[in-house]
Amino acid sequence: MDGNGGITVKKAYVVGIAGGSASGKSTFSEQLKQGLAGLTVSVLSMDAYYRDSEERPRTAAPITGIVYTDANHPDAFDLEKITSDLKNTAADGNTDVVLAEGLFTLWHPPLFELLDLKLFIDCRADERIVRRLKRNRQWGLEFDEIAAVYLDLVRYRHDEFVEPSRWKADFILNGSRPSVQALEMLTRHIQMEADKLNKERD
Repeated sequence: MDGNGGITVKKAYVVGIAGGSASGKSTFSEQLKQGLAGLTVSVLSMDAYYRDSEERPRTAAPITGIVYTDANHPDAFDLEKITSDLKNTAADGNTDVVLAEGLFTLWHPPLFELLDLKLFIDCRADERIVRRLKRNRQWGLEFDEIAAVYLDLVRYRHDEFVEPSRWKADFILNGSRPSVQALEMLTRHIQMEADKLNKERD
């Protein structure tokens, strides 16, 4: 019960995971979830909150002037919706841990304020573009198209929005060679903090 005689609702432990495009955010989130198998874990991926293509900003590339539909700008996402969903999931009483991952998880202030633990997945730009090429080719896009968008626009958005958010992280993790020790340490820490919240509720 709370101090007013009402029912105390369990609050989940909330972890934010940010990083550049193809840095390994989703992979690390899944590894964390698997490591927390004894808990109820919800994953919110920012990619699920993309606005429809026609609602995304149109941006002229700084050098070539070519106009692109800008999928790497904060306005391409419904950040208010993911923030609301995160808040509701963390307070639904059924979830122990919420993992929120995406480009702007540490950038958007209302979302950032909900995070108990902030992680940034660091990965060199050359490795990220190779991963992006492989992934987007699987989606049916052509090499020249993928390379042009990255060189004309994506890398500038990374430098403008994503890279500065690394300094807001509690931990910066190696996305090129993920550390088993780091994963185990973070899993233990999250487990411990979630258990504390459960005991406080009880």
